[in-house]
Amino acid sequence: MRLGIAALLGGLLGLERERSGKSAGVLTHMLVAMGSALFLLVSQQSGIARADIGRVVQGLVAGIGFLGAGAILKHSEDHRVQGLTTAAGIWLTAAIGMAAGLGQEMTALLSTLLALLVLSLEPVVGRLARRQHTPVATVDQPASPGTPG
Repeated sequence: MRLGIAALLGGLLGLERERSGKSAGVLTHMLVAMGSALFLLVSQQSGIARADIGRVVQGLVAGIGFLGAGAILKHSEDHRVQGLTTAAGIWLTAAIGMAAGLGQEMTALLSTLLALLVLSLEPVVGRLARRQHTPVATVDQPASPGTPG
């Protein structure tokens, strides 16, 4: 049941990313959420001490960090960075999978809904950022005496 919840919630986030044309889509997000949940489920079912679950979580966070880093690209010609939201989404999807794997289904669900709300703001934030970086049209002023132009 917990794996199914992780897969469903990860799939919802992946669907949003896929519809936005991003590289990490439904399958990636489902697998990240399921994998995170499975690592915790297997740890719990194998009788690992509750205190040692933290080590499993640390390993997951480190591993997902490498996966997310692969989604980030820096363009050398204009110093533009791309893929940060995708990387953060993969990271959050892993956390949602962990919550589902630990039996915190309501936390996983609410986190997914909040993430979808935040991701829905992406076009608005993009427009605002472009507006701030767009040069403002100015009327040519006569050059001051002694300045070129």
